[in-house]
Amino acid sequence: MAGQSVFVFPKWTNGIRTLAAVGTVGGGLYVAVVITFGFSPQATDVGYMPEQPVPYSHRIHAGVLGLDCRYCHNTVERAAKAAVPPVQTCINCHNTIAFDDKDPRFFRVEKVKKSFASATPIAWVRVHDLPDYAYFNHSAHVTRGIGCVTCHGRIDSMDTVYQAEPLSMSWCVDCHRNPERFLRPLDQITNMTWVPDQPQAELGAQLREKYNINPSTDCSTCHR
Repeated sequence: MAGQSVFVFPKWTNGIRTLAAVGTVGGGLYVAVVITFGFSPQATDVGYMPEQPVPYSHRIHAGVLGLDCRYCHNTVERAAKAAVPPVQTCINCHNTIAFDDKDPRFFRVEKVKKSFASATPIAWVRVHDLPDYAYFNHSAHVTRGIGCVTCHGRIDSMDTVYQAEPLSMSWCVDCHRNPERFLRPLDQITNMTWVPDQPQAELGAQLREKYNINPSTDCSTCHR
């Protein structure tokens, strides 16, 4: 129409299409990365079983030989983390245990001895790895009646350790709401084969009162 002015977008707006395209592609990649790694076995899946730099059988050590969990994970009763044992702990036994060089175990032990001799820690791969935003204290659980097997499964039967439970927020909160199902005497915390001599519901109720257990379900308990 004659005399009508035509609005002309400024030149800088030409870059909006480029930014929109980059944002769309970048956003899509970000979502893909979050889904890939956030929902990967390393983060959430039951059954995650990473290969370790030195094959180690919990079935042999904790099961057949009967080593107590606390011998290797010696901070579990007093610290938030169950310490990954240093090579010195392995050497305490394997310095005097010898295998024939035709035995597959010979080469595994040699790796441990070389690690000790060179003062180079073995880079064990963490199996149970909670997100950084979730706080968890081992000592607060194992000193109040929660056994190792409750969260980690039958470690004593695993040649290669894998994640036995989901360790999700709902899984943890469910236990905090009803801890009676899992409570056991303190002297049975590391006993993988322990079974109650009375109905678990009754024993759990007794232990909950005895240990004065009232776990919080407030968000700040785990998200600090």
